[in-house]
Amino acid sequence: MCGRTCLTLEPKEIQCCCKYIKPQTSNDEKSNKFKIPEYRNEFNCGRKYQPSYNLAPTDISPVLVSAAHFNDLKDSSERTLVPMMWSLVPRWHKGDYRKHGLTTNNCRLEGLAMSKLYNPLLQAGQRCVILCEGFYEWQTTKALKASERPAFFIHMPQADGVRMENKDTWDLKNSGIKLLKMAGLFDVWEDENGDKLYSYTVITFESNEKFSKIHHRIPAILENEEEVNAWLDFKRVPSNRALNMLKPSERIQWYGVSNLVNNSRNKSEQCNKPFEIGETKPKGLGTPKSKLMQTWLITQKRTNDEPADREQDGASDSKKLKTENEDRSS
Repeated sequence: MCGRTCLTLEPKEIQCCCKYIKPQTSNDEKSNKFKIPEYRNEFNCGRKYQPSYNLAPTDISPVLVSAAHFNDLKDSSERTLVPMMWSLVPRWHKGDYRKHGLTTNNCRLEGLAMSKLYNPLLQAGQRCVILCEGFYEWQTTKALKASERPAFFIHMPQADGVRMENKDTWDLKNSGIKLLKMAGLFDVWEDENGDKLYSYTVITFESNEKFSKIHHRIPAILENEEEVNAWLDFKRVPSNRALNMLKPSERIQWYGVSNLVNNSRNKSEQCNKPFEIGETKPKGLGTPKSKLMQTWLITQKRTNDEPADREQDGASDSKKLKTENEDRSS
């Protein structure tokens, strides 16, 4: 499951963090020179990327795709960054893109190959890598109400001295930080005027033993450059081999955060501050300026407009497939 992410970097900073060395082929000369992916500022029906500590489905965020999707390159190992909306909009949908009626924030790996919505994208090579500094997850427990379940911030290991909650420790001018990269699929939808909207879904599967303490599902996290190359290079790596490569991450780390993140309208830097059960405020924070925020941090019972453990993968696969068929036939 993946229902919220954090990405606070500006486009140029994201480009710096996404520098890569092009994979060597038999016809290439060996090169250790880093390449910076182009940032394509697509129109996306007027929607733009806004850095945020609390990105939610339907927000726009940059993702990595093969540059071959945008030109006639025979080599699909070249990369480009494209702002896309989180929650995939099927290209066959008619009318308002916000009203397709499907839950497409995440897609389950277990049913992907049989899905009439996702499998055509997979076969067409429309694989993407979703970028974030980390994602939020709520611990699965029946002992507490959804709004009271502990929240966690999940991220990749960083260099010594780098703290995810403190941007002053980030070396963005040189090496940047290690972004968390998730495997996904994307599609391109057009409105009646021919304006395009790029959108994506995050692939998820059953958690490994390590992460099952937090939640029973986990995003497909790509841990190294080899895995990123294989997922994006759709001409070299066929879809079945790309899917078989995906596995639960053993490297991810996490720490507790406050349930301030439950509400998608809360976008402040307080969202990813370390927080322990029993505290009245996230670590490193002074007294909140807002009386409303002070009240929330003291009581920890603020009413949330979105349940913390909402299953972002949507309904069961059978129900989803039924809905897909109904929408396509209408």
